[in-house]
Amino acid sequence: MNKIKIFEMGPRDGLQSIKEIISSEKKIHLINLLQSTGLKDIEVGSFVSPKWVPQMADSKIVYEGIEKKENINLSVLVPNIKGYLQARELKVNEVAVFTSATEGFSEKNINCSIDESIERFKVIISESQIDNAKVRGYISCIYKCPVDGFVKPDNVYKVVDKLLEIGCYEISLGDTLGIGTPRQTEELLSFLVKKINQKYLACHFHDTYGQALANILKALEFGITTFDSSVSGLGGCPYARGATGNVATEDVVYMLEDLGYSTGIDLDALLKTSKYITEEMGLKNNSKVSKALLSSNYG
Repeated sequence: MNKIKIFEMGPRDGLQSIKEIISSEKKIHLINLLQSTGLKDIEVGSFVSPKWVPQMADSKIVYEGIEKKENINLSVLVPNIKGYLQARELKVNEVAVFTSATEGFSEKNINCSIDESIERFKVIISESQIDNAKVRGYISCIYKCPVDGFVKPDNVYKVVDKLLEIGCYEISLGDTLGIGTPRQTEELLSFLVKKINQKYLACHFHDTYGQALANILKALEFGITTFDSSVSGLGGCPYARGATGNVATEDVVYMLEDLGYSTGIDLDALLKTSKYITEEMGLKNNSKVSKALLSSNYG
């Protein structure tokens, strides 16, 4: 049976755009619930400036409060060496860095050029090697940028190549606007896998146009086996107007398990987590699977 790695984005990418501040206690409980589902990779917060992402201001408190299980990878997002040093204090064993496939979005999102972001990451990776910590790379706007328009596959490749060269172990390709279609996914991945082993690539699809599951199916054809998703379909980028949430973890698991892939995730436990998000956290559930099954089985 083919194994799929699901990288859970809910606690960070899922919550970061929500204006009403959610208590640290609720975030901690959410992450602990997610750990009970069989998920092995969960991004739990980010050490960015509270000025820019207020929802993540308590990431240190959250990380200190969550359960730490030996077989579960709990990662955080860091924008620079200052953020990495905060992660080091907590003994975080994996961090993520983020840049863009376009100069316009890089300037808007992280206030620097792509090359400047790579230079920042070199310092982070140098320090991470001392700590034996892994670094994952994110690339935003793989299909279209709200500033620069449509993106050529070669532009994406150049950034992927730079991130791998400096030491990122995996690169997550992000459709930040959620506008990608299977045709666009095929065009991009057919270009990339000729130059880069697909084992280094993951896909991060937003579902603005309802294409995320179809894009995952297309990515599977190119040997991609790691996908980012967010419980209940939470999410959206604060710097990409109109972009809605990530593809829902429940929907991805439901589809892939039926196709004979192994995710290692207990859908029943995931549904209970979705119920918590809806009823206790007071957030909108965007998962079609959760809406259907919770109403029929868990009403």
